[in-house]
Amino acid sequence: MSKGLVYKSTGSWYDLKDEDGNFRKGRIKGRLKIDTEISSTNPVAVGDVVNFHPEEKEGETYAMIDGVDDRRNYIVRVSPHNKHQKHIVAANLDLAVLVATLAAPRTSPGFIDRFLLTAEMYHIPAAVVFNKADEMENREAAEAFADNYRRAGYPVFFTNAFAPESLAELKDLLRDKTALLSGHSGVGKSTLINALLPDLKLRTGAVSDYSGKGQHTTTFAEMFDTPWKGRIIDTPGVKEFGLMDVDKWELAHYFPELRAAMHDCRYNNCLHIAEPGCAVLEQVAEGKISEDRYISYRTILDDLGNHQRR
Repeated sequence: MSKGLVYKSTGSWYDLKDEDGNFRKGRIKGRLKIDTEISSTNPVAVGDVVNFHPEEKEGETYAMIDGVDDRRNYIVRVSPHNKHQKHIVAANLDLAVLVATLAAPRTSPGFIDRFLLTAEMYHIPAAVVFNKADEMENREAAEAFADNYRRAGYPVFFTNAFAPESLAELKDLLRDKTALLSGHSGVGKSTLINALLPDLKLRTGAVSDYSGKGQHTTTFAEMFDTPWKGRIIDTPGVKEFGLMDVDKWELAHYFPELRAAMHDCRYNNCLHIAEPGCAVLEQVAEGKISEDRYISYRTILDDLGNHQRR
């Protein structure tokens, strides 16, 4: 039995790199079952380490995938085809990077916070990249907005894919890591990856003048090796990042700045709404916790409250 690392997933075909560094086309054996705590629409994801054996079919040799090694972690989203099912975006990550813009198309704070929340849920360090920095109308306001995330402990970068000097710090962060890059279509994610890895020449698309939204240019998740001993996973543009399996009583734990403050709350079951002796509310009032981030927490909490009962 041989081992391979999944670099690309198209739903039925996979690109694997074997232990000798050679790429192979792979397929899943029909009876493949994976022992895992998650039920998803895709049993094998980019970043998975798989077991395979060669099999001849129609004159071609394929890697027939027999099993998947235990995942160190993974990140999921609501399936784009069924809102009641999960889709594993990628597995075995060292970093999840959200590429956002404060120009067209503007990335909403709610989308950013839901992405970061999901990374927290699955124990994946995260960072935020505000791309198209040259198109920002008010850099001072942009920096103030970014400070909401810096204060929460997230690395934040302002980049311009056409200005190599703006990418130096991001490259340092990506060094020696397997990093997922995600974001709305049109935020310049593929252009940014092309700037980081010029030999790739990924296809890019312009933002529609009519809708102000990006056009999908990445169809399937795909991983690329970097010259700085890391890997970048490019993912399809995401319209929204619906949350799954979030309990309202645990929600505050996924906001690092709330998590740090909540231990000083008077009550163990504090939801940080209007409870007396709430340390989170005190820190929001004192400006130690971003009011914008707290409002985002309350918005998500209200959304969860519509579907959950205590």
